[in-house]
Amino acid sequence: MPKMKTHSGSKKRFKMTGSGKITHEHVNRRHLLEVKNSKRTRRLMLDSTVAKADVKSVKRLLGLR
Repeated sequence: MPKMKTHSGSKKRFKMTGSGKITHEHVNRRHLLEVKNSKRTRRLMLDSTVAKADVKSVKRLLGLR
């Protein structure tokens, strides 16, 4: 069996914390920011943890077990 490659798109989007949680950036923060109110854009600045249902598949994409 050849070695498993990590998914290049995933390694740019997800990050593992020291405690083992997987974080990602919020969507909707790239363009058209004039339309969105300040409260919304400030909330979107913060990183968020991946949903519990998606953790297994994201770990597999990152090459983690």
